This record gives sequence, C-alpha cells and structure tokens, in this order.
Amino acid sequence: MPLRDHEDDLLIAVALTRLLVDFEEADPELAEQAWQLAADRLLEYDLELSEAVRELLL
Repeated sequence: MPLRDHEDDLLIAVALTRLLVDFEEADPELAEQAWQLAADRLLEYDLELSEAVRELLL
C-alpha cells in the first residue's frame, strides 16, 4: 500500500473519531458508526488513535 494511502487512512480515522466526539450526545448511533469505521481503519494498521495522530504529525 502506498504511503499516501496509509496517511489518508490515518487522517480519516482521526476525523471519524472527532465526529464521534462532536455527535456523541446529539446522535449516539451516528457516533457509534463513526467509531466503528475509525476502529476498522486503525486495526488495519494495528495502531491506537494516539499512535495514528503521532504518525500524521511526523
């Protein structure tokens, strides 16, 4: 997988996690779906969210 795809996937995972935080109270179902999608992307790279953020900052 090209590096750019890896970075894109990590950025999407971080954005989905932010959606979780923003919509957790307003729409718990949407928030849960966002988290599941983020978790799937993070699992693909065997990373925790904090590790994904660190990788994007490097």
